[in-house]
Amino acid sequence: MILVTGATGFIGRALVRHFSEAGQEVRVLLRPSASSPRLPKGVPVEVAVASLNDARGVRAALRGVRQAVHLASAAGYGRRGDLQATDVEGTRILADAAKDAGLERLLFLSHVGANRASAFPVHKAKGIAEEAIRKSGTPYTIVRSTVVFGAEDRFTNELTAALRAFPLFFPLPGGGLTLLQPLWVEDLVTALLWALQDPEMLNETYEIGGGEYFTFRQIIETLMSAAHAKRLLFPLSLPITHALFNALDPLFPHVYISSFWLDYISANRTCPVDNLTRIFGLMPARFSYQLNYLVRKPLWQRLQESLRLR
Repeated sequence: MILVTGATGFIGRALVRHFSEAGQEVRVLLRPSASSPRLPKGVPVEVAVASLNDARGVRAALRGVRQAVHLASAAGYGRRGDLQATDVEGTRILADAAKDAGLERLLFLSHVGANRASAFPVHKAKGIAEEAIRKSGTPYTIVRSTVVFGAEDRFTNELTAALRAFPLFFPLPGGGLTLLQPLWVEDLVTALLWALQDPEMLNETYEIGGGEYFTFRQIIETLMSAAHAKRLLFPLSLPITHALFNALDPLFPHVYISSFWLDYISANRTCPVDNLTRIFGLMPARFSYQLNYLVRKPLWQRLQESLRLR
């Protein structure tokens, strides 16, 4: 039995689906919520309902579990998320409970750039969480990824939505010079699955990313081409961008491009391009080859898909 936190997220849904296809028994940890969880349809899973901050509930969820994958994070919720409660304290509680439960391994998905001394809140929280896992004494594997993209992500989809919302111009935070290394979600979850099966990866930390470096400007240009949304690009300083997004964030509660999201493009987020191949034997997918999901579907098809999700 494997426990997965953050299973309703973009990466979590892909990972749970892969576990199911491999015949692996999965238990997902869901925080109490009035809304229905967004789990993959048709995938059999056990459900444990408890907050990561509920030590007793987490310990109960770990009963009968051999390994755990920790994906849960508050970063995607912008100012509505609590990095301290979820990413820092929640990880510490989970790691301590995993040690007491005698887990074979706790696999933690972190970010390239994670550092407890970082000036960026998300990277700082991930760095502190990593340290809590190492100090807990439970066997672990930490995988730091670059920015991840795919059909349900909050990276390419939200950027494309923002492009369509700006009819003529589109701002480039920091001039669009930051280097990124997009990693396809299917490559990431495959690496996570293989990491769980490799005893030599115990108590190690790895950094993986896609096979190409892009400036943020090049990312936007690629998305404009894929979505057929040509815009004029103009540079905007990072401080002004942060102030603008903080002001707009409360006005658009269902759009999660926030100041936390800006942490990802405020500094280069790269690792050696051959890491995925050298460590896992995987050839990373090309960024521009996996963006068909950005092409806008006819209205009738979008309405049909919306009704199916309800």
